[in-house]
This record gives sequence, structure tokens and C-alpha cells, in this order.
Amino acid sequence: MSSRLERTLARFARKPEPAEPIETLSAGAFRAVVDERLRNLERQLDELKTRINGLLFLIAGTVATQVIIRLLA
Repeated sequence: MSSRLERTLARFARKPEPAEPIETLSAGAFRAVVDERLRNLERQLDELKTRINGLLFLIAGTVATQVIIRLLA
């Protein structure tokens, strides 16, 4: 049992492997990457707004239909 504990502790005591170096970008390239990501995020947000609006209209239509059905029944 102690050898298993020692092996486990030895795994945690090892130095972590060095991470890959981070790619450096020029200021212009960084701005271009950030602009592209922001445009993509804006498109996704617009799509989400459209879907939420559609869902709200569906719910409102369903409620209106149920009210009309109950009034006529």
C-alpha cells in the first residue's frame, strides 16, 4: 500500500511538461483577429435574438389561441 502511495506522490512531484510557446502576433494582426471574433460574436448574438423573438411570438400565439378557444367553447 505504501508503494502505491509513493508512486502517486511521485507523479505529483514531477515537474510539469513545458507548455508550447505562445504565438506572438503583431498589433495589426491582433486587431484583425479580435475584429473577426467580434464580428462572429455579433452574428451569433443576432441569430440568438432572432430565435428568442420567434420563440416569444410562438408562445404569444399559443396563449392567444388558447384564450380564443376557451372563449368560444
